[in-house]
Amino acid sequence: MRSRFSTTALLMRGCSSLALATALMAAPAALADEPAAETAQAEEGKVHILKGLLVTSTAEETAEVGGGVTFIDKEELEKFSHTDINRVLRVAPGVQIQEEDGYGLRPNIGIRGSGNDRNNKIVVMEDGVLMAPAPYAAPAAYYFPFTGRMEAIEITKGAAAIKYGPSTVGGAINMLSTSIPDNEDGSLSGALTVLGGEDNTLRAHGHAGGWMPLSEAWDVGVLLETLQDRTDGFKTVDGGGDTGYVVQDYVGKLAFRSKAGSGLRQAFEFKVQVSDETSDETYLGLTAADFAASPYRRYAASRLDEMNVDHKTFQATHRVDFSNDTNLTTTAYYTETARAWYKINDVRQTGAPAWTGISNAIMDPANSVERDILRGVVNGQIRVRNNNREYYTAGIQSVLGTAFLTGDVAHFVEISARYHEDEEDRFQNQDVYDMTGGQLTLTTAGAPGSQENRVGDAKAWAFFVRDTIDWGNLTVVPGLRYETIKLRRTDYGLADPARTTPLAVTENSVDVLIPGVSATYNLSDEWQLLAGVHRGFAAPGPGSTSDAEKSINYEAGFRYGAGDFSFETIGFFNDYSNLLGTCTASTGGGCVVGTQFDGGDVDVKGIEVAAGYDAGGLLGLGLKAPLALAYTYTTSEFKTSFASGFGPWGTVTAGDKLPYLPEHMVTLSAGLEGEAWRTNLLVSYVDETRAVAGRGAIPANQLINERVIFDLSAEYDVVPGVTLIGIVENLTDEVYNVSFDPAGARPGKPRTVLGGVKLSF
Repeated sequence: MRSRFSTTALLMRGCSSLALATALMAAPAALADEPAAETAQAEEGKVHILKGLLVTSTAEETAEVGGGVTFIDKEELEKFSHTDINRVLRVAPGVQIQEEDGYGLRPNIGIRGSGNDRNNKIVVMEDGVLMAPAPYAAPAAYYFPFTGRMEAIEITKGAAAIKYGPSTVGGAINMLSTSIPDNEDGSLSGALTVLGGEDNTLRAHGHAGGWMPLSEAWDVGVLLETLQDRTDGFKTVDGGGDTGYVVQDYVGKLAFRSKAGSGLRQAFEFKVQVSDETSDETYLGLTAADFAASPYRRYAASRLDEMNVDHKTFQATHRVDFSNDTNLTTTAYYTETARAWYKINDVRQTGAPAWTGISNAIMDPANSVERDILRGVVNGQIRVRNNNREYYTAGIQSVLGTAFLTGDVAHFVEISARYHEDEEDRFQNQDVYDMTGGQLTLTTAGAPGSQENRVGDAKAWAFFVRDTIDWGNLTVVPGLRYETIKLRRTDYGLADPARTTPLAVTENSVDVLIPGVSATYNLSDEWQLLAGVHRGFAAPGPGSTSDAEKSINYEAGFRYGAGDFSFETIGFFNDYSNLLGTCTASTGGGCVVGTQFDGGDVDVKGIEVAAGYDAGGLLGLGLKAPLALAYTYTTSEFKTSFASGFGPWGTVTAGDKLPYLPEHMVTLSAGLEGEAWRTNLLVSYVDETRAVAGRGAIPANQLINERVIFDLSAEYDVVPGVTLIGIVENLTDEVYNVSFDPAGARPGKPRTVLGGVKLSF
């Protein structure tokens, strides 16, 4: 990376910012009244270090939030041992998924119609820390925390999402990594799960650790963890080639916490995470006709395509409880991501003056010769681009929480500050190959930096304040977020790999206030009304001339809970004054990558329903029978007409619907649990949708199939600490197209059978 802090400079800046932020955030604590309201900051004498960074920290707490929040806990995640975030998020209403590779390596997630491309309109975090490689300078993320090592996932929608940022359009997803085991007897514990199955899939996830006495005043906690995941893949390359992946992920945690009665309660946690991914993935899909004939085929021209991603996270968190009612959580973080995706970019007939992008080659009927070159049945040339990019993020954030009473009204106030900076460094080249007789031969190697040579960076301050006001049966939560963002793009010459003289430096800045308020009212012990409104915001990119994305988002609904039955329904309406589209290779290209487009007024509205019930009592067999439902209805409409070079929009006529936004999504889950065995069935339905903005009947070359997917799992405890596991994904072997982007039809994962064992101690 060509412009990065030195380690010493980073630590000096982090320490000085930490001291400043801590002083600023702790100041209100000195003015607080005597403890007046119980806030559950400490539980059973233990300090919960990350609690201040979360909206919720248990599934039960979601009922206390005025808005749509889903908390997927460890028990739910372990039912299917999924490593694919797409499959996990099906149980969360309001979340839209555009699959790509069948494994969730590069998910495209939207919330309440925010848009799916590389998660660039939502906030993705791990343990409260931004995880997009450059969430301000380049939010379209090519790294996503590996789901297989998480113990919980929090999905936040509505006004509660303004706690995070920078984007508040749809919401936030916070991945919670495995915590240090906390056994009452101070012993070490852990688990190892090994699964194997079709396509030479082998997956191992193990962790071990615990808390131990360090002195009379302090405990020390340690965790070591790894995820090893590999497969040969389910696709077949014409003429032979690899289509699988290998993932290696390692985590280490070291923590200290003071003991009850030893003075000021506080805790420190240091976390290091390192991962490496090599995947034989491509942007090249299939024509509709070829997909119908052989959906798991890959063309010969994609044989060399390979993605390599290295990621590192360094995180230090401090939590201090000044009293039962006042605490301060501060986290300093630094991440590095290096990714190089060597993949086919375009094609041409030998000697032709111009290249044709692979999306146009696949989707335009006029390009029949170019398609045959991609298939390897006609000789020609292809150009493979080394999309070589490096990223870093660095920041520090503090959250102060304090509770007090004013008469009969209870308050819990949160005040936070975050300084953040990040950078995306593009230093790309492309090579030319001859396609002859279905074989690829390198003819011209491109010099490093000769295709793209630029740096985008961002510096941002963010401040947030929120007051949870409890007055009898009414809870009102007003909040305000302020972001000031400075963005810069520096372009260098394609023949200047040393970057001696910039060709252009473009700067832009954004200052924005993001208010929000939510409310809940308890009609009774069983019934609760809820409502909220907040401002949606997404920043433009470095050097962009487009306006920021802006919307006003509304929600309202009710919750019911009694005994083993719970039900929640929320209606939402996102009123965009300007919808922002960003040209990326993952949306099919056809425009200058990085260019942004203003989509103007757009309405997105819908309904979310979640329900749960344990029907075990009805069976009369002493078994548990958990049932759950998640349903989302979403509709959208462009309010203005315009022409854009943004592939998924194209030429828009007022009244057109957004692409990749299914109207109906339903997930049903059913389980049956005995004393030593468990079985679970997950059924997911996704309505058909369109790949390009439009209305009416969907053309065949833009139709994303509706589908019903069944996943089945079973577990049996052989002896304490030894559990056998069996999993079948896509039980009925449904064949379906998930996308026409980036370049042609792409299949979902076929039926896959896995089996293995879990050892725990």
